[in-house]
Amino acid sequence: MRNIYQYGYWVISLLFFSCSSPKKEQVSEVIIPVYKDVPYKQDFVIKYNAPNDEVSFSRVFMDRNKVIQVASSEGILRTHDGQFLYPGSLLLDKTYRPLVDKEVKSITDYKHQFVYLDDKAVFSNAWAGNLYLKHNLTNAFTFDAGNDFEFLISDGTSLQFLSKTKAPWMGKLSNDLVQDILFDDTSNNFWILGEKSISSFNTTTSELKTLYQEDNLTAFTFYDSKLIVGTNAGYLTLDSSTGKKIGSLNNKLPHDEITALTTIDGELWFGSKKGAFKLRKDGKYDYYYGKRWLPGNTIKHISKGTDDSVLILTDKGLGQLVFKEMTLSDKAQFYEKQVRDRHIRLGFNASLVDIENGNFDSGRLSDSDNDGLWTTMYLAGEVFRYAVTKSDDALQNCMESMDAMEKLYRINPVPGFPSRSYERSGYIEKLHDPDRWHNSNDPEWDWKGTTSSDEAIGHIFAFGVMAELMENELKDRAITLIDTLMNHVVSNDLYMIDYDGKPTTWGRWNPEYVNARPKMVGDRKINSSNIIAMLQTAYHFTKKEKYKETAFDLMENHGYLENLMYPMKDVAMAPDDADDWSKMLSESWNHSDDEMYFVGYWGLYNYAFNDSLKTKFKDAIIDHWQIERPEKEGAWNIMTALTGTPEFDLDEAAWYLREHPMDMVTWDIANSHRKDIQFIEPNFREQTLTEVLPPDERPVQRHNGNMFRLDKVGGDGNQEYSAGDIWLLPYWMGRYLGVISEPQQ
Repeated sequence: MRNIYQYGYWVISLLFFSCSSPKKEQVSEVIIPVYKDVPYKQDFVIKYNAPNDEVSFSRVFMDRNKVIQVASSEGILRTHDGQFLYPGSLLLDKTYRPLVDKEVKSITDYKHQFVYLDDKAVFSNAWAGNLYLKHNLTNAFTFDAGNDFEFLISDGTSLQFLSKTKAPWMGKLSNDLVQDILFDDTSNNFWILGEKSISSFNTTTSELKTLYQEDNLTAFTFYDSKLIVGTNAGYLTLDSSTGKKIGSLNNKLPHDEITALTTIDGELWFGSKKGAFKLRKDGKYDYYYGKRWLPGNTIKHISKGTDDSVLILTDKGLGQLVFKEMTLSDKAQFYEKQVRDRHIRLGFNASLVDIENGNFDSGRLSDSDNDGLWTTMYLAGEVFRYAVTKSDDALQNCMESMDAMEKLYRINPVPGFPSRSYERSGYIEKLHDPDRWHNSNDPEWDWKGTTSSDEAIGHIFAFGVMAELMENELKDRAITLIDTLMNHVVSNDLYMIDYDGKPTTWGRWNPEYVNARPKMVGDRKINSSNIIAMLQTAYHFTKKEKYKETAFDLMENHGYLENLMYPMKDVAMAPDDADDWSKMLSESWNHSDDEMYFVGYWGLYNYAFNDSLKTKFKDAIIDHWQIERPEKEGAWNIMTALTGTPEFDLDEAAWYLREHPMDMVTWDIANSHRKDIQFIEPNFREQTLTEVLPPDERPVQRHNGNMFRLDKVGGDGNQEYSAGDIWLLPYWMGRYLGVISEPQQ
């Protein structure tokens, strides 16, 4: 999580063209930032589930051979199988058969070797088995290793010091019970955590000294030359030499019931009853919660793996956090494979649903109301990929998705009308939505109607990108579909007409509908912006005057230019005297509209009829981007770059791409309980926090979602989204626009 991005500034000659004056070219040099795609640390998790619901866990370590062992109520367990996205399990470790017969209560690592504590001794199978120090505490359950094979153990009431060279020692805490033991290399002392005290034991003088007292202590570790002590309400900081408290209790945490603490490579890690988190250098926290990251949310122990992973032991199993160096280009290759492996349905970019607890092999591909939209966003990304790389694989992907898009128009009997989706006849799922599904002329296929405006703008966006950048047959096919759809819209008085001869609910761009909305209602602005973009795209590639004439009629005689230039800051709820439909449309900010605006900006800006309009459209795009900036939305930032502006929050776009989880399963997520984030009052934009959370800490969602959404409850792990529209589109568009470099050393 949270890596410092690197970018440079390149001088790029941007070619701005005017469709009304094709012979006239204006070339200007603009200095724009470019993200240098150098390797960063990408985090993901390998999960290992508990063998049953009754087992309890205490500690986890990895030895120098990268073997992982877990101390449990059923003995020493080890990891079995397990890889990213495919969980393994914890099984009884029978490697050393005599170990199974011992009453092993705990485990630690010393010199990167496993050391065990049972009812008789501290021992190890390393060093030829020569470490075997007997003790007198039959019920000992916790211990730690010091220097020179020295150990301090406890059964909760008594302490015993064991050494090969020093005299043994036994003692007790005064009126307290031992919870944990920690060795400090700096002072050469053992530290003892009680339920209400912190004590130290000097291995040279055998002095046991209580340094601090307070109730409800739960965990401790050394960090930055200080002792960090967890409680059930936050954490304390103590001077490690005097035991005096520094400052006050810190409870501004993702969760304040601390269950585990450790320091790994100079970074402070916390375990709690609601996930694990790490303190960052900027004072904020990386938060690992839910099954995206962990088998369970109650943390038992955290330790460093010898392979630089972090082992987080929970009440339900083990999460091994892996930090792998990769570039955005590497991540793109991973996502390309994810899409092709399990998200292509009849050429559509689809979701995998009905999966059981994240198990992909149990799921099925589902149709969607927005099959056309999600597919066009993926298709546009693959066109950008082809334009950048000339990849045969990208070209094949484009052709396959284009086949699906063309069939949307052919499968229904309405000329020029795009279906929402199609599926083979007899598919039981369609019975849940009979009003939208219809038989086609081919008895093998059914199609879905009531197509929406977001489908239409998505189609025109992708077809426009394809017509612009492809030099093969796909260019002609794209232009044909642009003309097919827009001829339908223009011929039907700026409506999309369904099989029943009536306009669909949302496919309405006619002034009678659009201007019936008050100016502050978003639908008036979005419909005006989209239809002008669509008509400009159609005219640019077909040169049919009816598209240009219709657009100018809307702008000059029906106020569509004024509508689309309406300031985003003034979009608001409809007044009390407005009609019910306008009130419904403006109950809150519509994030689906944001998606429709930005995919439409490709045609609105690039194919503007003249330079004057192009300047206005650029202002409208940047005005929209300004209000979207708090969301740090990668796609919207990169799409704003198409205007040639040097200010489009490139660092936030790269942050979005880096921080997006590689696991796109819809796991349940919770953030509303956090005390480390600053909430704001309810508002029209539905912004919940002063600063948006990273993508890997919030629910996985498409670009039409609210990036300030904090929680998701229900259907934990029952669906996986495709990276085709969510991640690959902004990445490959950034590569095409030149604001993301090719991978760097």
